[in-house]
Amino acid sequence: MRIVRAMNATTTSRRHFLATSLAGAVSLPAWGAPLGANGDVRVAVIGFRGRGGGHIKELLKVPGVRLVALCDVDSAVVDKKVAELAKSNIRVKTYRDFRECCADKDVDAVTIATPNHSHVLIALTALQHGKHVYVEKPVSHNLIESAKLMAAATKAAAKGIVVQHGMQRRSDEGWASAMQWVKEGHIGKPKLSHAVVHGLRMSIDKVDGPQQPPATVDYKLWSAPRPELPLMRKQFHYDWHWQWPYGGGDIGNQGPHQYDVARWALGDPDTLPKRVMSFGNRWGYVDDGQSANCQMAYHPYEPVPLIMDKFGLPMRNVDPKSGEPPYKGIRTGNIIHCEGGYVAESKAYDHEGKAIMKFENFLTGPDHMKNFIDSVRAGKYTKDVLHIRHGHHAACLSHLANVSYRVGKAMKPEQIKERLEGDKLGQELYAEFLKNLSNNGLDLAQQPIIAGPWLDFDAASNRFTGEFAAEANKLCEEEYAAGFELPEV
Repeated sequence: MRIVRAMNATTTSRRHFLATSLAGAVSLPAWGAPLGANGDVRVAVIGFRGRGGGHIKELLKVPGVRLVALCDVDSAVVDKKVAELAKSNIRVKTYRDFRECCADKDVDAVTIATPNHSHVLIALTALQHGKHVYVEKPVSHNLIESAKLMAAATKAAAKGIVVQHGMQRRSDEGWASAMQWVKEGHIGKPKLSHAVVHGLRMSIDKVDGPQQPPATVDYKLWSAPRPELPLMRKQFHYDWHWQWPYGGGDIGNQGPHQYDVARWALGDPDTLPKRVMSFGNRWGYVDDGQSANCQMAYHPYEPVPLIMDKFGLPMRNVDPKSGEPPYKGIRTGNIIHCEGGYVAESKAYDHEGKAIMKFENFLTGPDHMKNFIDSVRAGKYTKDVLHIRHGHHAACLSHLANVSYRVGKAMKPEQIKERLEGDKLGQELYAEFLKNLSNNGLDLAQQPIIAGPWLDFDAASNRFTGEFAAEANKLCEEEYAAGFELPEV
């Protein structure tokens, strides 16, 4: 089976450097201010074909919230939702262009659930107009954008304007209880924070040439801030996740949720790790996807490391009916390995696998959106776990992993094992990864692992350093279409 390397030379060669300077200012109008306990919060939802539809449902449940505007580049999506809301006597303004929506003075806050590549552009535009911002995961598309968002959010906070991430587990009482229980040392000190994303992803198929966007979509606005690149996928919506100009694969899609919990278990380090190494490939099919469908990433935080374990194939024989391979009973979630046992999602176990603790109110519908509205009213974060920096760090961990993978080369399994010498748990998880590949009948001599180097990262400058820095830093650069450049911060 032919392996397609997850790179796009044409796109890479056309990239422009995005300056890392954070000089200048995002202007915040005086009318962007805390609303107090009594005023209605007027909200616009930007992008709602998928997750944004959930935003609408959640907002309509919060007392004192008025949904006043909707914005989407697909007129069919807008028309359908407007008709649906009309049945409940809800009337909204509609926009196709996010810039017009963000400029609406009848809007106090926006929620953003557009494709990943446009999150930061829309968030910064909203902040320019004094709006409170809720931005879905991943909050950014690259490391430089993430730094700009953080800088703008810091300035906004000084004026009482809130920027919150969409990491819903941060509002979950069950996870908060689990984190406190681990912190109290009931099963000893943590040894590894383990993010698990074993979610089956099927092929997106392969086209024989550029496709036409749906007639109802404004492709220029959908692409922004990217230029209008040739459309190389059968399914316009969603499958952009697996193409580098727009998404970051599943490690940048579902991954940030698990990265966030994994980092929480480490006590929320205030800087990114100094090194990263990631490997994987797009195994089992040849299609128009570019990202890895199976990938591991090693983030050596000190004193406790973090490992992302992403596997997107079935348990065996590349047969979707065989399901997803679990690890300690978990398919997608988090495991905190400790000296005397481990926490796996809602339960804690000893080393023999006997359950010793169950955490109540676990993933029972965290009221994350209400917490955002409460913060908007207060003009400040009502809880530290809502702070945009948590979304920033979770997104950046996925960016670090993907950069390492994308500068990688074919490598033998034994060579990767040598890199992990002295890391017992890391080697055990790597062995499990290889077992799952073998169960799917994959011959690594014919379909090799693509392994990135250990990359050194300087969090202060937000740049890679060392031997592979030049190539790695280029992958943090993006091409921005005229008229859709990121505002200076």
